[in-house]
Amino acid sequence: MVGVIMLFVIMGTAFLGYVLPWGQMSLWGATVITNLLSAIPYLGNELVKWLWGGFSVDNATLTRFFALHFLLPFIIAALTMIHLLFLHQTGSNNPLGLTSNFDKIPFHPYFSTKDLMGVSITLMLFIMLNLWEPRILGDPENFIPANPLVTPVHI
Repeated sequence: MVGVIMLFVIMGTAFLGYVLPWGQMSLWGATVITNLLSAIPYLGNELVKWLWGGFSVDNATLTRFFALHFLLPFIIAALTMIHLLFLHQTGSNNPLGLTSNFDKIPFHPYFSTKDLMGVSITLMLFIMLNLWEPRILGDPENFIPANPLVTPVHI
């Protein structure tokens, strides 16, 4: 259950990071995604207005998203520690439904060093990509300054 919560918090952090450049695609991405909350019966429209900080996506929205984008990684770190604690205490689920202590491998040092190596390699590749080609994954529309009066053609 903690892993699923981590997934949604990480997706939220990624969305907030996508909005932060405040280009044309960021503005419209924030508008479209936050408007999805208006589908919630009875309180959806009020929830959207509260999230926006007004009646449209504006500078107040950007400030809120920046603060959330800063705070959510700390929540992710805490959830990761809880997740690893539960994994260490109970172990992974066995798809066969059998419980056997015969073939168990201790979490530390085997899995913790394996996870540390995976995180190190991923972080190294991520840093290399960002240093050599920082705009490789960026949308060209996001280099246009945000203008709520002009909708991109493909939206």
